[in-house]
Amino acid sequence: MFNPSGLITLTSDFGLSDPFVGVMKGRILGVAPTARIIDLTHDIVAHWPAEAGFWLRRAFQYFPRGTVHVAVVDPGVGTTRDIAMVMLEGHVFLAPDNGLLAEVVSHQTNVHLWHLDMTRLDGLGIDRPSATFHGRDIFAPVAAALAADRIRPEGIGRKVDALIPGWVDEATADAQRVAGVVITIDHFGNLITNIDRRLCDRLIDPVVHAGKLSLPLSRTYGNAQPGDPIALFNSFGVVEIAVAEGRAVDALGLSRGAPVSVRDGVRRS
Repeated sequence: MFNPSGLITLTSDFGLSDPFVGVMKGRILGVAPTARIIDLTHDIVAHWPAEAGFWLRRAFQYFPRGTVHVAVVDPGVGTTRDIAMVMLEGHVFLAPDNGLLAEVVSHQTNVHLWHLDMTRLDGLGIDRPSATFHGRDIFAPVAAALAADRIRPEGIGRKVDALIPGWVDEATADAQRVAGVVITIDHFGNLITNIDRRLCDRLIDPVVHAGKLSLPLSRTYGNAQPGDPIALFNSFGVVEIAVAEGRAVDALGLSRGAPVSVRDGVRRS
């Protein structure tokens, strides 16, 4: 059940040096003047939907039910790619169907999926969207109308059974190890992986392996001396590799896509 709260979050790879984000907000407010807009992030690495999906999956739970989450990382803008709508746990997500929402819907049972039907959007002023800025011309007015309860997902979408798969494989676990990749890098230069804590729960003495590093899992950044690498579960419950009071991305020679594994450091007889 979706009961719109008037709150909209925005996620994109637009950055903030250009007017794209501001124009999207202006378009939203033109349709829904009382909407509340929160920037989740606009620093997603350009053209990589997987990073946006990673953050959406882990951030949406901190917003109230009834929020509309808009994510625009859209290298296929203007092509025949579809626009996906997802209803999950009282939230609605709106994004290009290019793998961005794959992680959001992964392993969910009570989830509803649609493709936006452009023929059902009369009255939203999107008769002739540009071929290069659907964030302004489609996503913004649709999100605003959803947040204002002027339209409902089921009224503007075609029901579908699945979305386009993600660009990055999910982390996997077997008897010997948990394997994943660095999926994003935060402002502090920390290397954040897609390995969730739950996958490591069976390990008695987990050790993180990345590049030439082998690091036991620590509790917090202060457990390492300045300049030393450290591995921990971060505040979103995933394995992170950091350098105390430094930047792991610069110091360790690792970046997005680098393989990371967690293995049990305890030898069993």
